[in-house]
Amino acid sequence: MNDRPASVSLSSPALDAIRRHGQETYPHECCGALIGYAEDPPLILVALPLPNTTEEGPRRRFLIRPSDYREAEQAARSAELSLLGFYHSHPDHPAQPSQHDLDHAWPNLHYLIASVQQSRFEVIRAWYLRDDRSAFDELPVTVVPQLEGSATR
Repeated sequence: MNDRPASVSLSSPALDAIRRHGQETYPHECCGALIGYAEDPPLILVALPLPNTTEEGPRRRFLIRPSDYREAEQAARSAELSLLGFYHSHPDHPAQPSQHDLDHAWPNLHYLIASVQQSRFEVIRAWYLRDDRSAFDELPVTVVPQLEGSATR
């Protein structure tokens, strides 16, 4: 197993943003960037919504364009934070990675998956890709209040 963090901390405003985004885009998948501090555990302060540009059908797939990836990196740099990973929703499916998610994941990033059932947010789970790319390991998620003076979006 790789040197992955033991858990992920997620600010309550970032969780709220993911919850809203998943419910607003239902029954399609939403996607976005996770921005925060690359600590141990990582602290996700901002969930930056990105457009789902897939042509495979947004009900079961998402795609982040390279230009949107660069925008997320720039947003993180501008706030003196780091791009920590990405989130997406699974409409009417569990918050666990699919084979498609595994095939398209990049190492050293965090992946949050939100299960949205019948247009209602159900749960969010965090995943980290193994070094050998064979599978994801689940990480516990700790929701923390927004810290005063922290970046918000």
